[in-house]
Amino acid sequence: MTPSHQEEFRVNGEDLVRKVKEIVREGNARTIIIKNEQGDEIVRFPLTVGVVGTLLVAPLAAIGAIAALVTNCTLVVIRK
Repeated sequence: MTPSHQEEFRVNGEDLVRKVKEIVREGNARTIIIKNEQGDEIVRFPLTVGVVGTLLVAPLAAIGAIAALVTNCTLVVIRK
């Protein structure tokens, strides 16, 4: 199994969708987690090679809705 590492990014709601698209384009993310300001997990998106194209459709709409509801959040990226 390939070792993984975790990165965290503090982003505001309006930059959330842009940052997720950037991470997906980089192509080495395994999981994306969005946490609220209190550190509670709001949503988790597991990514696989086949899911990347799909991620840009329905879940991206969900991320946009989350972005409208939060002012600041933490984006956790688990990379391969």
